[in-house]
Amino acid sequence: MDDTPLPVETPIWRGSFILSNGKQPAQIRDTRPTSTDYGVIDARTFAAVEVDALFDEVNHARTRIGQSVLYRSLARPVTDATLLQKKQAALRELESDPDLCNALDHFIQKIAPDESLLYHLLYGEFAGGLTTDDPKDKKDKLEFGGYGYRQFIDGTGFAVDLVEEAEALPAPRSEYLQTLVQALRDFAKSRTYALMHGPIYISEGKFLTREEKPGHLPIPRFRPSMFKWLPITLFLTIMLGLLYFFQNMLEELGASYIGYGILILAVPILPIILQAVSASDRDSVIYPLQKLFRKSEELAKAMEALGMIDELLAFRQQAHTPNGQMALPQILAGDQHQLVAAQARNPLLAGKQPDYVPNDIVLDGSHRLLAVTGPNSGGKTAYCKTVVQIQLLGQAGAYVPVAEARLVPAEHIFYQIPDPGQLEEGMGRFAHELKQTREIFFNSTPRSLVVLDELAEGTTFEEKMTLSEYVLKGFYQLGATTILVTHNHELCERLQEEGIGNYLQVEFVAEGPTHRLIPGISRISHADRIASALGFSKEDVANHLASLQE
Repeated sequence: MDDTPLPVETPIWRGSFILSNGKQPAQIRDTRPTSTDYGVIDARTFAAVEVDALFDEVNHARTRIGQSVLYRSLARPVTDATLLQKKQAALRELESDPDLCNALDHFIQKIAPDESLLYHLLYGEFAGGLTTDDPKDKKDKLEFGGYGYRQFIDGTGFAVDLVEEAEALPAPRSEYLQTLVQALRDFAKSRTYALMHGPIYISEGKFLTREEKPGHLPIPRFRPSMFKWLPITLFLTIMLGLLYFFQNMLEELGASYIGYGILILAVPILPIILQAVSASDRDSVIYPLQKLFRKSEELAKAMEALGMIDELLAFRQQAHTPNGQMALPQILAGDQHQLVAAQARNPLLAGKQPDYVPNDIVLDGSHRLLAVTGPNSGGKTAYCKTVVQIQLLGQAGAYVPVAEARLVPAEHIFYQIPDPGQLEEGMGRFAHELKQTREIFFNSTPRSLVVLDELAEGTTFEEKMTLSEYVLKGFYQLGATTILVTHNHELCERLQEEGIGNYLQVEFVAEGPTHRLIPGISRISHADRIASALGFSKEDVANHLASLQE
């Protein structure tokens, strides 16, 4: 008997699907972290590293669900190395198999224009009256004229087209793509799809598919149209009967004209009857089906698969934009975070600056504490944001702007920056920032990436030295990858003497900063250069005072 344990399959689906099962459609950026609901990155870190701008830079998705999936991948990145490896294998398959890539691209291109029709069906409110194809301009609300017939036909038609187009796709080899394509095809086996495909039969307030309908019973079939033959036929039969009665039975009384009068008066009643029947269809058929479709896990999963395919194609397109070399980082499973990259470029700046200077990133087991020193405007913050943004892109499964890289997914990413505008009541700047540092420390693990922009500001130099030293040593012993941005070269020199940490400084030449980071600790500030550039040098102050005395 073989006792070898079976490999554990890593699911590719997230905890919940993006397609909303409520009355309002999900928005693209709904997965943005909040102060109480976040994953790998919290709301402060999200804002500090400009994730919204990063999304805008890499967003080449053509469907709304694809954009939502891509945004979620950046805002709430996964921590499972195996899943990221599977996602990368799918991207490599797209790169090596042009036929498959073109087929998926054509699939998205054909499906994308009608995607909104499904949302109109799922989340529309139908006010009656004349039919309109476009919703009224109301915030967070899809309100249409008519009774939902047009939206029902178009929305269910989109679902049918989605399945039919998916059936024609070639078979992928990578597990990730196989799962996505199969999810689209499996939707065709669901009861939800059978109802959307039709016909729909109504029996005792329940909806039946063709397979569920008893073959020997004459059960009425739902037809999404205002013009119902049965009520129209009954109405016309009654009208013709009355006309016949007055024309023939009361002819001798000279009352035949009464029949024409009744007919003329009855004509306006027909639209009223049709509207009443349509309102009944809306309330007893379309709205209940709408709710059933919204709560369908099979439909939500199929739409998720559509979005995830679109996301892969968006990542591939980003890799082929003319912004320099891009690569898929090697994803490693490990108990301690690491990120090592050669010729790393900032994803937001590299495309806008042709002479952008790349830097290497070395953050691993032997380089888990890094101090970056140097004058302002030299590139310290840009370097730190580059580190975090590359980590986020790699952890989203995307290509990153490097020559090559490897990383272990981080389970937490923290980026602390001075934030005097958010001081709590009764708490000064020092206590406020120290509280943030405390929260970061007690929530960090060896698989965390932490960026600290200065430490212990707002206190005396001696207290700052003491506190900063024990905090950094704490992060070092904890094993978290920690980057400190500081002007405090005395602190760096003290830690360096104890063999703790690695040190980079921004490079300056006579003309100014090169934005290149080189080994060492900077002991100069170039404050005079910055003050002069702002028009606030010592000479500027003296000249202003002299002008006031003239």
